[in-house]
Amino acid sequence: MTTDRLKNTLTRESILELLTDGEVAKVARAEDTARLVEGDRYVDLDNPDSGVHVVQASSRARPGHALPQSAVSDATWAKIVRVVGR
Repeated sequence: MTTDRLKNTLTRESILELLTDGEVAKVARAEDTARLVEGDRYVDLDNPDSGVHVVQASSRARPGHALPQSAVSDATWAKIVRVVGR
């Protein structure tokens, strides 16, 4: 595993550990969504070190690999932003 892939994996695991049980369930349901809502902010779990993104018509992240802000509480989102901002 390359250094970048290992770093992304560790960052993704750090993010997922921040979620409450209810948020994990909500994120799991969001993975089944056909597409993200335009304008929502999200973290690409395939590349969490790329930071926070805003969904646009041509967003690159696949719904099952994105953690939308709307799936977590404001407090959890603030913690996630701190993790990806490092």
